[in-house]
Amino acid sequence: MSELPKTFDPASIESRWYAHWEASGQFRPDRPNAEPWTIVNPPPNVTGSLHIGHALDNTLQDILTRHARLKGKDALWVVGTDHAGIATQMVVERQMGALTPPQKRTDMTREEFVAKVWAWKEESGGEITQQLRRLGCSMDWANERFTMDEGFSKAVLKVFVDLHKQGLLYRDKRLVNWDPGLGTAISDLEVETREIKGSFWHLRYPLEDGALGQEGGFIEVATTRPETMLADMAVAVNGADERYTALIGKQVKLPITGRLIPIIADDHADPELGSGAVKITPGHDFNDFEVGKRAGMAAGSMLNMLDAKARVVQVSDGLIPEELLGLTTAEARKAVVARLKEEGFLIAHVDKDGEEHDAEPRTIQTPYGDRSGVVIEPWLTDQWYVDAKTLAQPAIEAVQTGAIDIVPKTWEKTFFNWMDNIQPWCVSRQLWWGHQIPAWFGPDGTPYVAETEAEAQALAGEGVTLTRDPDVLDTWFSSALWPFATLGWDGSSPLPQAGGAGGGHALTSNATPEGEREPTPQSPPASGRGGQLGGRYPNDVLISGFDILFFWNARMMMQGLHFMKDVPFRTLYLHGLVRAADGAKMSKSKGNVVNPLGLIDTYGADALRFFMAAMESQGRDIKMDEKRVEGYRNFATKLWNAARFAQANGIVASTNLEAPRAELAVNKWIIAETIATVQTVDLALADYRFDGAANAIYQFAWSRFCDWYLELIKPQMVGDERGVIDDESKAVAGWVLDQILVLLHPFMPFITEELWHAMGPRDHDLIVAKWPMADARSLDPEASKEVDWLIRLVQEIRTARNELNVPPGARLPLHVRDANAATLARLERQAPALARLARVTHAEGEATGGAAQVVVDEATFVLPLEGVINLDSERARLTKAIAAAEKERDALSGRLGNASFVERAKPEAVEKAKADHADKAAEAARLQAALGRLG
Repeated sequence: MSELPKTFDPASIESRWYAHWEASGQFRPDRPNAEPWTIVNPPPNVTGSLHIGHALDNTLQDILTRHARLKGKDALWVVGTDHAGIATQMVVERQMGALTPPQKRTDMTREEFVAKVWAWKEESGGEITQQLRRLGCSMDWANERFTMDEGFSKAVLKVFVDLHKQGLLYRDKRLVNWDPGLGTAISDLEVETREIKGSFWHLRYPLEDGALGQEGGFIEVATTRPETMLADMAVAVNGADERYTALIGKQVKLPITGRLIPIIADDHADPELGSGAVKITPGHDFNDFEVGKRAGMAAGSMLNMLDAKARVVQVSDGLIPEELLGLTTAEARKAVVARLKEEGFLIAHVDKDGEEHDAEPRTIQTPYGDRSGVVIEPWLTDQWYVDAKTLAQPAIEAVQTGAIDIVPKTWEKTFFNWMDNIQPWCVSRQLWWGHQIPAWFGPDGTPYVAETEAEAQALAGEGVTLTRDPDVLDTWFSSALWPFATLGWDGSSPLPQAGGAGGGHALTSNATPEGEREPTPQSPPASGRGGQLGGRYPNDVLISGFDILFFWNARMMMQGLHFMKDVPFRTLYLHGLVRAADGAKMSKSKGNVVNPLGLIDTYGADALRFFMAAMESQGRDIKMDEKRVEGYRNFATKLWNAARFAQANGIVASTNLEAPRAELAVNKWIIAETIATVQTVDLALADYRFDGAANAIYQFAWSRFCDWYLELIKPQMVGDERGVIDDESKAVAGWVLDQILVLLHPFMPFITEELWHAMGPRDHDLIVAKWPMADARSLDPEASKEVDWLIRLVQEIRTARNELNVPPGARLPLHVRDANAATLARLERQAPALARLARVTHAEGEATGGAAQVVVDEATFVLPLEGVINLDSERARLTKAIAAAEKERDALSGRLGNASFVERAKPEAVEKAKADHADKAAEAARLQAALGRLG
């Protein structure tokens, strides 16, 4: 047993223990006869670095993984990274652009560029995997995955080809989110909506048989994007709007181009908004695209007036004026508005002062690319799509029947709403880095989909010249296969089984003996449970942020159910966001982003992890609070000091899982408290109540064990020498400390492993110990009641002494009134503890003179204070303090009752006023109670 240093220093133990765990194979699942337990991590981008959201997500996963391992399960935490098509390509292109002379991707072949990306990945990619180690994540690094690995890539191609054969994947012309800066379609998740100051223009569209100057000769439309009128294909009105009933079916003559377009009826036009008439540009607006389809317009006939760089191009009828071609959307907007005004098609906006303006000012929700920073265009283009509606049905049913349990349940409504209205999923991207789409085009544009070019050629026939589709797959397409493709599935053959010895120490360990097998990158972990992929599929649980419920979670459900014929995971736990201290969303632009690695440097990984767990309450976001992190570092220090106390007093590691035999009430009490805590933690973790589990351990370790139990058994001074702790209490204390370390290990792995070994020789590491048993046979209700009574009495006496300014060293007589026989017996048995902890001695008879009184259960305890304090001065002090507290309380109450303050003040100012009011009200009540004690 090594003596612990006086000061707890997280940095000195974290890297040492993590290196030991990883080197000794402690993260490997290698218990063939144990129940498999599997979780996969949401693969972070290979370009990424650890942010506070990662810290939360991976902390929760590690808690469950370490808990499963301690429960004796064959726990596997699959780890890997995503190739992150856009992000990775941008990183490499940015590096190339910084060279002298600068290089561009288009200066080389596709193969040369991809080779450069692979070289970057090997040299610089995966920084986040080292950072996850700093957090303490017990992932199976021996089988680390990458979405561009050979085996995984084979699975991706297999899924694409099979879906195409089944008619569930096809090529279509539809609107996509187009990023002109990157030159590719992007997902909704990569679109950042910003509020910008814009304008709302009102335009006159003349009827084909009317004139602008005559009554009813035109129809009025309004738009925030007047430049897109060059590609308008209709004007929509509501069929129930009597103003326009007679115009439905007629045509208007589009300004500038002179093209005739129809007036159509569609519910998209709201009679209550504006003029009730809406210009329809199906090639450049998602809502308009759906209106156009309902009106019978084929996608191939919809006009597209922009190129891939969002510059104006000629449309099929050739009517866009030459001077507008090649302009950016911003340039075209100015030119179009000027011409509309010049030709009398612009309706001036009259402001509240009666002044005329070309447009009405508006705040507009505008989409931007989160990486490129340019405005995203709805753009009509040919892409590959998955029939998500068909694939969604089994996933919907799985949640409805409980085959997949979404926690918290409140997310189910959101899930069903999105899945019921799901749109075709665009899976192609115009990039070079990624899984190139396995499709080859013939000279007539016919696609031939196959896993290899030879198979595609066979489909096309001899002599047909084929050209490979240059696009790559959306990274969400490949990551949707993560729960099964990471385990070796490629759709071609059964998964091979891994060998290896397993087992564990019969008494207190779930450890794997020495002499492990060498893990192979593609071998799945062994398991003792039947089922697919060695019993690893379905995974047991998935932990995810709610923001990727549809982009990743739902798509894993679709692909897993379709290809594996079973759900990908049994439980989906969705956690909230980590927000800034004021509740605002963290962003670099706001400067409120918190670096988890900085918090680890300052407070240690254990403190950050415990903060994340203790604050993770289902359905709520977490407000970042560095003071709380510091508080949990103090918790670690308190536990460290408790272990040092144990070392100094001959308390050592326990050799039994079962509680030692106990005769003393204090020992029976702490055993019962331990069992109750184990039960609470078990229930909380079963319900994914991370905060409940963390707080139960915290309260037990800090308050019950450190503050009370160790104080109650602390040896008393006998003369000039300190006594010793009795053997029974030593055994119980060692056992309880062991239980605390095991319970706390999933939350605070580093300090618990250090203390586990510091308490005595062990034949196994804590990471593979056995989870405590909640054995109710060890409970003694009467002993628990007695010690609870003692604690309450000591607390009441301490409070009274503190509030009445009784000198700390003063020893007081303790008189009791109305006590029953049981209380009197407890007083006698607990006399030594009361003398030491409350500095009181039981006295017979009635107290005389001024005294403080406390009530516990049926008895009143009286502390004579004559000669100890100046009673009159104390009454005066308390009266003055009560008046001051009540004055502040009432002032704050008045401020909070002022509607003007509540409505106009900043939210944080209102919250502070509420907190201050509660503090002052509590202070006044406490002081009033203290004055009442004096009689």
